[in-house]
Amino acid sequence: MIQKIILDCDPGHDDAIAMMLAWGNPNIDLLAVTTVVGNQTLEKVSRNALAVAEMANIHGIPFAKGCPRPLVREIENAPTIHGDSGMDGPLLPEPTMQFEDIHAVNLIIDLIMSHPEKTITLVPTGGLTNIAMAARLEPRIIERVKEVVLMGGGYHTGNWSAVAEFNIKIDPEAAHIVFNAGWKVTMVGLDLTHQALATPDVIARFSSLQSKPGQFVVELLAFFGKMYKQAQGFDAPPVHDACAVAYVIDPTLIEVQQVPVNIELTGTHTLGMTVADFRYPIKPCHTWVAKKLDKERFWDLVIESVKNL
Repeated sequence: MIQKIILDCDPGHDDAIAMMLAWGNPNIDLLAVTTVVGNQTLEKVSRNALAVAEMANIHGIPFAKGCPRPLVREIENAPTIHGDSGMDGPLLPEPTMQFEDIHAVNLIIDLIMSHPEKTITLVPTGGLTNIAMAARLEPRIIERVKEVVLMGGGYHTGNWSAVAEFNIKIDPEAAHIVFNAGWKVTMVGLDLTHQALATPDVIARFSSLQSKPGQFVVELLAFFGKMYKQAQGFDAPPVHDACAVAYVIDPTLIEVQQVPVNIELTGTHTLGMTVADFRYPIKPCHTWVAKKLDKERFWDLVIESVKNL
């Protein structure tokens, strides 16, 4: 069954692979790509999004820029992981596409309100600022969205602090809005994405495609892997954002569990923590967390989609 999605992202090496997966997979109808401040400034990640579109031949869909800063807090980027451009490593092509003359938040609302109820899945792979703004500006979208499948958080794992993941910590107030809005939320967090490691055998499979998109992924992962080794000691980089798109394509790839999740907004040492309550009995809730990845089938899916480009 073909799934309609809006990909809200901050490209970003792993966002780029998520974009390529979404465009190259026949079971995804990519309605739009929206950008948000995160891995780098809004201008940088937005340019990166258009560069990926050029490389992957993504066309005929709207791209829109969103929020240039978090709801409340100061801007926090991740140059130690993604470099000064937000996508250091490969030589990025000059974009020929342009952004729509509409704010990403308004585009998200317009698409959800103009499609039948429960047909669009939101897939945010950056901070949740745009999604929170859309829910506040037009609350009717909450009932109409099929699901929010987000890359962010972690029920036991942090990376931007001891307990908080980057996408949540940079705008925890936005995350609080999204997790508490009332729609179905599936959190594809670090506990899951740290299983999606681009090991040398995986990179060799991309290289063997002998295509421009395949080589682009190889170059992305070379830089990403080097930075992840320096910053966090990983021997192979985790391709976080593609996991969220993969779950929408084939939910059997990822084992999930229904569990209440809330966002810590006031803790001195725990700001941005996604607090998952695994106590029993299960409270009624609309949040799910991703737990276990079928790694082999995941990489088959991603590589086949890049091959299709």
